[in-house]
Amino acid sequence: MAKIIPFKGIRYNPAKVDFNDVVTPPYDVIDASGQNFFYEKNPYNIIRLELGKKSDDDNDTNNRYTRAAQYLKEWLAAEVLVHDEKPSVYLYEQEFEARGEKKVRSGFISGVQSNDYSKGEVLPHEETLPKHKADRLQLMKATLANFSPIFGLYADREHIIEKALEAAKGGRKPDIEVTDENGVINRLWVISDEKTVETVVKEMSDKKIFIADGHHRYETSVAFGKEMAAEGKPGYDYLMVSLVNLYNEGLVVFPTHRVVNNVKDLSVEKLLQDLSEDFTVEQVADGTSLDNFVNLLEQKGETAPSFGLYAGANKYYLISLKSIDKLDSLNLEGRSSAWRRLDVSILHTLILEKLLGIGSQQRADESNLVYVRDEKSSKEMVDSGAAQLVFFMNSTKVEEVTDIATGGEKMPQKSTFFYPKVITGMVINDYER
Repeated sequence: MAKIIPFKGIRYNPAKVDFNDVVTPPYDVIDASGQNFFYEKNPYNIIRLELGKKSDDDNDTNNRYTRAAQYLKEWLAAEVLVHDEKPSVYLYEQEFEARGEKKVRSGFISGVQSNDYSKGEVLPHEETLPKHKADRLQLMKATLANFSPIFGLYADREHIIEKALEAAKGGRKPDIEVTDENGVINRLWVISDEKTVETVVKEMSDKKIFIADGHHRYETSVAFGKEMAAEGKPGYDYLMVSLVNLYNEGLVVFPTHRVVNNVKDLSVEKLLQDLSEDFTVEQVADGTSLDNFVNLLEQKGETAPSFGLYAGANKYYLISLKSIDKLDSLNLEGRSSAWRRLDVSILHTLILEKLLGIGSQQRADESNLVYVRDEKSSKEMVDSGAAQLVFFMNSTKVEEVTDIATGGEKMPQKSTFFYPKVITGMVINDYER
């Protein structure tokens, strides 16, 4: 099962920088303007390591990856970054608001051995895209480090690990506290006493890890470890993971919405007519706000797989599947009942593919589909003419994620959005320690 590896993390030196000036969201949610913002915020911001800028003069020996390696070396020499003295795990707590309710999600960061999924120790639930893995592999090879933990889940009904970490923390203040761009308070405690670390390692030894976020980086780590082993360099077959108990009260999952564009000769009227074959289609009352519409969609989702449709002009539609057994009548060989009943599977199979011609290839290269997490941004894309329509989704349930992963299947891309994201820069793992 899961092999937990304590490590001597690298952390920012509070005597040199303000923590709030050097952390970022995960690289995959930072656009060009965000990259510029973090570059300008502080010369030691971790953006230079995790998502460095490209240059027209880049070549094999001077590029965003080699520059990241050089920055890491220089910042360590200048003691802007410093290693912890002992192998540790890191208690990581995030305090945030989710739809008006205060939440606290608590977990821990450690190393986890990265083996092929076939071993059954770490289980995926989503498909991945090749172009993202190539980028992360080049960064790992150049820096011999990983700068942001992926996000994983484990099952501990008795909360043994959480209790041990809380006891080790005691009443002391966090070693790092940061409020990120979304107002989320991130706190980190270094847990290095051997007894607690041994408890965490032992308790995790019979558990599986479900990847919640970071499939690309995990698969990259597997490839990286194999490449290094082939060069006669063992010990690179693990990566940094932030782990949260499935039974933690602060675990929250939001949906990722599907924004449609570039579909030739798209007629909303015809789409609504075609939808009525398998779905009940209801237009909501004029003047309904986006927030109220999302609430109506959640209520619909409690009784049947349901989606929201918006194609402009402030007209919203609720779309609910007439028969839950519909996908059982289709030729979906190898797909389990659990997979067929996922909202994303129903949307992709009965609507995107069947009615709009958006198949797996178009979804992978995003030629007709963009994945957007914010409802307001999705609507604005349609209103501005940047997109044709948006399908609003309900959240995937945590038990659906674990059922799919345990069964050896994968959900379609971007099926889940675990909130909040694990930020980058709280702790760094390097292999050359």
